[in-house]
Amino acid sequence: MTEDLAERVAALERRVAALEGRPAESTQDSQDGQDGPGGVVGYQGELTNLGWQIRLPAPAVLALPDGPRAEVLAALSSPDRIALVRVLARDGAQTGAALQEAAQLGSPGRLYHHLKTLTAAGLVEQDGRGTYRLRPTAVIPALVLLTAAADIAGQLRPGVRSSDG
Repeated sequence: MTEDLAERVAALERRVAALEGRPAESTQDSQDGQDGPGGVVGYQGELTNLGWQIRLPAPAVLALPDGPRAEVLAALSSPDRIALVRVLARDGAQTGAALQEAAQLGSPGRLYHHLKTLTAAGLVEQDGRGTYRLRPTAVIPALVLLTAAADIAGQLRPGVRSSDG
């Protein structure tokens, strides 16, 4: 399925390039004579009853609009919001009161401020019963983002530390 998705994305890129009257970019693992990285970027994850896999040519990743992904990254830029995501990923759907307690947020106002940001970014949703959960399509990508951030910060490999310069 991964190769199928990559092929479909590559085909769509060629069609858009043709419609725009420009040459299609190479989606092969190397881009001889072109600026920027070649290759493929991907991630995957499997949880209890959920699997997710994404694989895109690096140029396609770099060509995506920055606004939506900046909104997601900004939503995860707060330790309080990361704590909420962590609780929801670990424990599943929670009421506001349970989330406030588990994430150690001092007031309902603080909780709902952070939930509003996470909801607007597409990470969290509220169901009809008044509970909050990670959107099913956001669970693995959110965990991948947190894992990648931990990797960049040097938390995953002993002896690798980030420097303050």
